[in-house]
Amino acid sequence: MTARWMLPALAFCMWPGPVHSQLNERATAPAAVLPDWGGIWFVEGGEPGISGLPQGVGISAEGLPAIPLLVSFASASLTAKGRALWETKVATLTNAKAEGWGYPLMMSGAAPLQFVVTPDETLIVNMYRDIRHIYTDGRGLPAMEDSWPTVWGESVGHWEGDTLVIETVSVREPDQYFALSLPLTAQARYTERLRKVGPDRIESEMTIEDPAILDAPMTGRLAYVRAAGIDRLVHDVFVNDRSVPEGDTFAIAPPSDGL
Repeated sequence: MTARWMLPALAFCMWPGPVHSQLNERATAPAAVLPDWGGIWFVEGGEPGISGLPQGVGISAEGLPAIPLLVSFASASLTAKGRALWETKVATLTNAKAEGWGYPLMMSGAAPLQFVVTPDETLIVNMYRDIRHIYTDGRGLPAMEDSWPTVWGESVGHWEGDTLVIETVSVREPDQYFALSLPLTAQARYTERLRKVGPDRIESEMTIEDPAILDAPMTGRLAYVRAAGIDRLVHDVFVNDRSVPEGDTFAIAPPSDGL
């Protein structure tokens, strides 16, 4: 079992000796050949309006998000358990608040993203302080006893030419972290392929395997487009979010306590 120390607001993991040896022998991509994914990016067609959802888009007649969410119900083949979970979720839909979006929704939500590509690691960050560490230094996914589940999961990746291939596991409560997400379980596995296909466009493909709720692997595709006129992300949390469901769309609740 890997030793861990916890300090307020910080968590440190010490890897055992064999892992250090493996990393010393890694073969990572030289910085000079890594793609430039600088800038701020939105999901194509997902630029948010005042509600936080893409402009002019709300909830469909079936109670589903009518937005290009990668984890939308429409493209999923659900088991009986999965359908029951989804129906319960739709029937009890509330404006869930959280300290961010969580994974996988952060990759297909309205919050803008930033990609930081280095030889040993790629970071994906959004404006609500969601952050993914994708290690590309040759390590594998941790053994189950060394796993540390978070709402963003644990990810490792590798480069196939100019395509970043990412494997993600150990996503904690993916069904609860945001109201409109698919009712995935903690056993779900995710494989992403991201590639920059033009100066202002990154294309993504994600395959989700979760036998507890899916009859077959689910694959979704979307693209990110560079945000014009935005030179930085200003990080904030969801606690100041006043959007509330209202009919077939979202509205902004009146401020309270002077906020």
